[in-house]
Amino acid sequence: MSISPLNPPLTSAKELAHGLRENGYVVASAETVAELAHVPLTNLQGLTQYWEGLPRDPYLKDGGRYRFRRHASYEIQKGGLTLVPHRAHWQSVNYNALHGGIERWFEPIQNQLIDSAAWQSLLLGLGQMLSTLKPVNAWFIEAHQFRIDTTDGIGRPTPEGAHRDGVDFVAVFLLDRLGIKGGETRIFDAQGSAGLRFTLTQPWSLLLMNDEKMIHESTPIQPSENYGYRDTLVLTYRSNGFQDSPKRSQQ
Repeated sequence: MSISPLNPPLTSAKELAHGLRENGYVVASAETVAELAHVPLTNLQGLTQYWEGLPRDPYLKDGGRYRFRRHASYEIQKGGLTLVPHRAHWQSVNYNALHGGIERWFEPIQNQLIDSAAWQSLLLGLGQMLSTLKPVNAWFIEAHQFRIDTTDGIGRPTPEGAHRDGVDFVAVFLLDRLGIKGGETRIFDAQGSAGLRFTLTQPWSLLLMNDEKMIHESTPIQPSENYGYRDTLVLTYRSNGFQDSPKRSQQ
């Protein structure tokens, strides 16, 4: 498999839908993300404080202590964003061979972030853009706050390896990277052998992917000195309901 080390060009807000349609992915600057969200960039930057003190992920099967996260779920219907009752994050083993097939109950996203106008505008703005590419009756959104750190010397953003998420679109925002090396993003054509690798470095820059077309992963991080971490926000948009365990789907 060939993996190009060249950074992809940045895509403007008005070209995001076209780029996704043509290439299966786009990379956007923080300024473009703010334009997409219809808020000043400083308002988005103010949300980064809510990545402090995230609870540790208790489900890592490799025994690691390097991942911290919170989770929330939303629906967008008729242009309105609704927070749904807190629910488990579930993926089939077809999409996550390591942690699939189990209900993972992560701590909910804090109310201060939930209530933030900038946060809500970001989720809505992205949904509105995706609806121009794929008109749907509703978007079912899962929001994941992540911190990967180097407590044990190495942290793995994607311990499951290269994968798809079983949704329509995946948005990965880099919020911060401090005192680390690694954390390279790698994306691959799901139907071919071509790939691309690059490192997001600008806070609030974005990788947005069509999950049906692209496979993705992030390489492990190591401390450049004594300790470091990498903060990201992952938003997934799905048009045919949330992924649920077969047991819950039958209820």
